[in-house]
Amino acid sequence: MSTLLEITNHLRELLSIDTIADYPQALNGLQLENDGQVTCVAAAVDACEAVILKAIDCGADLLLVHHGIFWDSTPITGGKYNKLKAAIENNLAIYSAHLPLDIHPIFGNNPLLAKSLGLKEPQPFLLHKGQAIGIVGNCDLSRSELRERLVSALGAKVHVCEGGPEFPKRVGVVTGSAGSEIAKVAAAGVDTLITGEGPHWSYTLAEELRVNLFYGGHYATETFGVKALASHLSERFALQWEFIDHPTGL
Repeated sequence: MSTLLEITNHLRELLSIDTIADYPQALNGLQLENDGQVTCVAAAVDACEAVILKAIDCGADLLLVHHGIFWDSTPITGGKYNKLKAAIENNLAIYSAHLPLDIHPIFGNNPLLAKSLGLKEPQPFLLHKGQAIGIVGNCDLSRSELRERLVSALGAKVHVCEGGPEFPKRVGVVTGSAGSEIAKVAAAGVDTLITGEGPHWSYTLAEELRVNLFYGGHYATETFGVKALASHLSERFALQWEFIDHPTGL
């Protein structure tokens, strides 16, 4: 049996939790502790009530998520109280990693999605808070072929703004919500951006900037990291693990 302290110390070093800048509400790291022992890890995108209840049902005592329990910045009442009460009563610890998991070179959402698309010579891309949060690589696929490969990788619908070339050359990947960064993407010489979502105006701006913009869904683009990290913990600490799929369709 592994201890929660052993696992969280490993994650802190592995993901550089203490040195990667993030949004204040991300609160990367251990967000809720348990009795100190871990036998089974559940991985999910969001620490919502439905996910927490499923994690309890599968016997997990550690829930690893991308969006933690403080992301919505609301008081601990109503639904938030109910889910935390359930977690505490059932000895479920919760660990969250946001940008540290997006950008990690091995377990990160962006590198893993870029790899699944076959992008060549991937490099860090798109500065945010003084650090690169995306991946950019060379592409030898047509726009339609890239879309098909993305649909296959995500297992979800993909909406495309065909504002750029039919044969993309430089493709950027920034999972989650990066459509609003389309001007920076174009200025960096990237002709195609793959992200989860963006504001309404990102579509028309992408057209005007002559950039292809693929919207794959915020949820769908951010399932890669928690799965890879949970699998890694399973191997390193001899733990069972399970992915809890709770798609939002967004």
